[in-house]
Amino acid sequence: MPNAAIVFMLFLTMGIGFGCSGRGTDGSADKGTDGSEGFLAKRGSRASSSPPDFVTLAKKLQPIVVNISTTQIAAAGPAPRGRPNPEEDPMEEFLERFFGQRPPPGRSQPRQQRSLGSGFIIGSDGSIVTNAHVIENAKKIIVKLSDKREFEAKVLGKDLKTDVAVIKIDSNGSLPTAELGDSEQLEVGEWVMAVGNPFGLDSSVTSGIVSAKGRHIGAGPYDNFIQTDTPINPGNSGGPLVNLDGQVVGINMAIVSQTGGNIGIGFATPINLIKELLPQLEAKGKVTRGWMGVATQEVTPDLANAFGLQQPHGALVAKVLTDGPAERGGIKVGDIITEYDGQQVKEANDFPLMVARTQVNKEVQMKVLRDGKNLPFSVTVGEMPEAPEEKIG
Repeated sequence: MPNAAIVFMLFLTMGIGFGCSGRGTDGSADKGTDGSEGFLAKRGSRASSSPPDFVTLAKKLQPIVVNISTTQIAAAGPAPRGRPNPEEDPMEEFLERFFGQRPPPGRSQPRQQRSLGSGFIIGSDGSIVTNAHVIENAKKIIVKLSDKREFEAKVLGKDLKTDVAVIKIDSNGSLPTAELGDSEQLEVGEWVMAVGNPFGLDSSVTSGIVSAKGRHIGAGPYDNFIQTDTPINPGNSGGPLVNLDGQVVGINMAIVSQTGGNIGIGFATPINLIKELLPQLEAKGKVTRGWMGVATQEVTPDLANAFGLQQPHGALVAKVLTDGPAERGGIKVGDIITEYDGQQVKEANDFPLMVARTQVNKEVQMKVLRDGKNLPFSVTVGEMPEAPEEKIG
């Protein structure tokens, strides 16, 4: 392990082995479950000084959270050996109860595997947001609503880089919808609630606080997570993280754990990032991103001292692709990008997300530290290839 002092494992919060607004069919904004505006919430998300009313919050949220189960065909292979008798091992009985039956003795046959996750309704016509890993490789997707009705869902779009997917059911009627908040307004220490289906237990609610913001956990080039101590367990994946106003501020995605169960460190994708992706996922089924054709690395204190910076900041250019947007704009290896499109680049992990959010073919102004001088550059952002080089943004 990279850190001998703290040994942990990162689990996706999916059912087996791991952990918006409302819009009508015409694209107009629906009302939330309390009659308030849905898609772009106007209310602030700062916590109230009064005691949290979790009872009212739970009643408001449970109707918009769904249980998602998928079936996959598992390959044939030898059955696991040495599995205890469930009658003699209470834990084995528990696992069988929530995760399905054991394979028969001897060599197993091709069989269906069932996994569980969560999601929440963003469109009164049946549009639902969840994690992409919840529905990845699924042969069949079943959505169960809070009123126990079940529907087969189809995938409208998914984005593996941010682990977000939009699926849709035909409910033959208007559904209650989630209200999407503003994750930028979240504060460390603020109360939040998670709603989902941990271990298949429908409509479970847990509460906690925001532990940190802007966490980079190595999940990909665009990870920028909300950390929370709200209990999140296998099956919560894809469910909402909400503030005390009942607004969705994140999508529960992963936990840090030695065992796969909750230890008080969970991560959620900020809802502001998701709101940027929803129009493309629903219209095109995928996300088009801006691209510069550079790889960057962190500016450490030693590097900052060598480059004459008072404090470490910016993104050090480690590689520039030939004939990419950055090279055409004059960016070179060894440059430190300190400003991008009017925004300060605080650290290297921020830069790929800033570029990805930029409209393709937009000309952006950048500031670069080179040979002790702050130099301005103008670069036209390109479109990210389908399979770009690893860590090239």
